[in-house]
Amino acid sequence: MASLGRPGGARVLAALALLLNAITWGVSWWPFRQLQNLGVHPLWGTAIIYMVALVLLLTVRPQAWRGFAHYPGLWVLLIASGLTNIGFNWAVTVGDVVRVVLLFYLMPAWVVMLAWPLLGERPTAPSLLRLALALLGVVVVLKTPDSPWPWPQTMADGLALMGGLCFALTNVMLRRLHQAPPASGMLAMFGGGAVMAAVVAQLGVQQGLVDALPPMAGQWLGWVGALSLFFLVGNVGLQYGAARLSASATSIIMLSEVVFASSSAVLLGAGELSLRIVLGGSLILLASLLATVSLGQFPQAST
Repeated sequence: MASLGRPGGARVLAALALLLNAITWGVSWWPFRQLQNLGVHPLWGTAIIYMVALVLLLTVRPQAWRGFAHYPGLWVLLIASGLTNIGFNWAVTVGDVVRVVLLFYLMPAWVVMLAWPLLGERPTAPSLLRLALALLGVVVVLKTPDSPWPWPQTMADGLALMGGLCFALTNVMLRRLHQAPPASGMLAMFGGGAVMAAVVAQLGVQQGLVDALPPMAGQWLGWVGALSLFFLVGNVGLQYGAARLSASATSIIMLSEVVFASSSAVLLGAGELSLRIVLGGSLILLASLLATVSLGQFPQAST
């Protein structure tokens, strides 16, 4: 009986770790907006936050880079994680948080399409139904009275969709790389957030889309320090949980971020719940609830 309890207990712990990550991402829009008000663009904030985390990781695990020689997929994880942070952090800073989060969490639909070629998890009829419901929900969210087609209306919409696709790829790659050293996975994720955000920020400055990083000041450096610790803990939770649960189970648990982000945004006036947003969001969440019913059908990673 004890041997049967251990795998179940490990899965519960993995689910709680993913929930911690969902809370981290769900409320992160607020400190990023505080940084924006202090003149620090979310891309610069992202780059600095992950650079701090990267330095801390390499101080504790200086050999973490060696995993890249044995697991080339870590480079894919690095790119996917970097683009996830660029898309999400930028979008929630400049767009309606509720709308951004709903579009970002088309992620389960992307997982259905990515998990087959990368993990061998073939889509079933129920998973395809959930995919159709999620896509219908996104169409409802995107189709406004002023637009003839359900297409991204703002830069925030496009960033949210891109970030959600890359987040799905991040989760799938974490599952695929579950045998890689954990420190190497963290290095890939932190390195992606630091390097790619810095590169895109500099390109944005050259194109006039991003303000240059302001002179160092104690106020915004304090925010960056707190966010660095915040994301360090959240990313550890994501890596731990996603490496021990199926990609489908991971995506469903992470959908709790919708609740954390939407409720906090509405309470603080950074988002609104129109009838169209509620209807489209309900379809997306219905797809997630249907997936929850069939979680027992998904293969679990070894613990």
